[in-house]
Amino acid sequence: MKNCIATYALTQKGAETARKIAKLLQADCYALQRYATKSDIPFDSLKDIVADKFPRYESHVFVAASGIVVRLIAPYLKSKDIDPAVVVVDQNGEFAISLVSGHLGGANELARLLGDKIGAVPVITTATDCSGVPSIDLMARDQGLVIGAIGAIKHINSAMLDGEKVSVYDPDGYLNLTGLNEYFVVIDSVAKLPEFRCGIVVDWQVHDLPERVLTLYPRCLSLGVGCRRGASADEILKLVRSVVVENGLAMDSIFSVGSIDAKKDEVGLLEAAAILGLEPEFFSADELDEIKVANPSDMVMKHMGVAGVCEAAAIKLAGATQILVPKTKSMRVTAAIARKI
Repeated sequence: MKNCIATYALTQKGAETARKIAKLLQADCYALQRYATKSDIPFDSLKDIVADKFPRYESHVFVAASGIVVRLIAPYLKSKDIDPAVVVVDQNGEFAISLVSGHLGGANELARLLGDKIGAVPVITTATDCSGVPSIDLMARDQGLVIGAIGAIKHINSAMLDGEKVSVYDPDGYLNLTGLNEYFVVIDSVAKLPEFRCGIVVDWQVHDLPERVLTLYPRCLSLGVGCRRGASADEILKLVRSVVVENGLAMDSIFSVGSIDAKKDEVGLLEAAAILGLEPEFFSADELDEIKVANPSDMVMKHMGVAGVCEAAAIKLAGATQILVPKTKSMRVTAAIARKI
């Protein structure tokens, strides 16, 4: 499966509309067996095909009644930050209803796109869109920020819909608030957050925050790891998590992990990176040797030909000039963190 959008149809007219949409959006077209053509993927049961395909596509366009779609997809919905976009289109292609994941999933955008492509009227019911106020989840996505507790978004939206300003603590200016003074007020300390109905904190450091505060994490921290041969993923993760917690850092702000290329087949390191959801990067000894580390090691120089691995790798990944958290050691693992400026 190479396409990221799927269309589905239950009637002959619906199949014609779904086929048209699929062609315009480069989508896969699923049609009920008796209405399918050679360009379609036939199915006998929409219930069965949804059960199989729902998590496999980023977006779904159902040319069907919205009630049918709601009942079919309900068992597979998990959270607004991970559910795929779902749009419902009537068989004549007159309306495109954004049904699920309007913001983060992109259903609102997809409904509008269908309006442009087939002349359907986009039907969008998210309150922020209807009221013309900013969508903080879309703002976060556009700035590459990780949303902390997604449930806190409702407090932000509710305040803006009521005409109240939302406080924002963003010491490094990751969230672009240009032209949005009507909705947000910038504060210079988290201590001022309780003065407002709700707030937003954009930071790579962890804070003790009031309940109605949404945390957004910039992906700006790089993790450098060194390890002895055979070090387990558990030992690596234990040290990494300890370093993060003890230094008050946000795990969600780590964007990459790196080491020396002699470790590119180290099973424990690869497993640890996968668990953290990070794609590991590896550097040659010559590349790491270009970096002046804060804590050089004669032992590492003897075995690897460089003064240090974890600090140099972290700095290299971040494009930084100095280390944020210097080398920390366990029995067989070292870890360091740098910050991308």
